[in-house]
Amino acid sequence: MNNSLLINATLDQPGLLENLVEKLAQRHSDTGYGKAVVPRNWKVVDTSSTDTFVSGTIAIKGDNEVINMPFITRFLFTCIKEKKDAYKLEWSFSLC
Repeated sequence: MNNSLLINATLDQPGLLENLVEKLAQRHSDTGYGKAVVPRNWKVVDTSSTDTFVSGTIAIKGDNEVINMPFITRFLFTCIKEKKDAYKLEWSFSLC
């Protein structure tokens, strides 16, 4: 028996989440990390993280039924910045 599932997540306020992550990536503080002494071939990076609640609906579609399940969970977003570069979103994951 070969069953397939299609799982789709819809966020309640994607624009608000996008705005939060963009503000995180545009942070303009210098913590002095660029002056750190590190071994040759290593890179110094600065990190910037924030966590927030994300809500929406997960739709699970099977062969003959659809289950819509609301969710609310915390996500952690982390940006990194190398010397003289802009912050870039590096990873995000659910904390629940």
